Amino acid sequence: MSLKDLPAEMRPREKLLARGGAALSDVELLALLLRTGLPGRGVFDLATQVLREFDGFAGLLRAQAADLRRIKGLGPAKRAEIAAVIEMARRALAQPLQAAPVFDATQKVKDYVALHLGSRGQEVFAVLFLDGQHRLLALEEMFHGTLTQTSVYPREVVRRALQLNAGALILAHNHPSGLAEPSRADEVLTQTLKHALQLVDVRVLDHLIVGRGTVLSFAERGLL
Repeated sequence: MSLKDLPAEMRPREKLLARGGAALSDVELLALLLRTGLPGRGVFDLATQVLREFDGFAGLLRAQAADLRRIKGLGPAKRAEIAAVIEMARRALAQPLQAAPVFDATQKVKDYVALHLGSRGQEVFAVLFLDGQHRLLALEEMFHGTLTQTSVYPREVVRRALQLNAGALILAHNHPSGLAEPSRADEVLTQTLKHALQLVDVRVLDHLIVGRGTVLSFAERGLL
């Protein structure tokens, strides 16, 4: 069934305007964004497939633009609209981290990092650079691939911290396996970076490991 075939009061747009977003199901919300389906296949079926493919909105918001290509019916326009919503969510999470010290919003830091790294198929090592008041300056992906002590270069992290005049930083990387547990190599790498950055008076506040649906904090584990 297409949106135009529904009674006016049952159409997602009218329903949202009259009763608020909470009145819509997940499928209705996504159908409102997608607007149209495929010949012989309604927009609700398409929305259902997208949500099933990405395991709901949580997975969809962690998706990369390239991931959306595998869904038949998501052409460039629809992919661009979904990607725009994902980017708005990322910026919304970044905004409070830029306005106040990150320790005032620990869970928001985890959510922000998870949104960036949670769906990656390969390991990505990122750094959240912070100013002297521990407010977010930038999140930058610095290394990709299988991460070891030899593939993450401390001098590059130090150089970038100095360029941004960072006073502190938070390390972050993902485990594509989904298990957010630190390896011995993760612990050694963390200490190597911590000692290198101490030489230029930049503190490592935490190292976050992003797994499937969870984020582990070295600081909370007492590993720093």
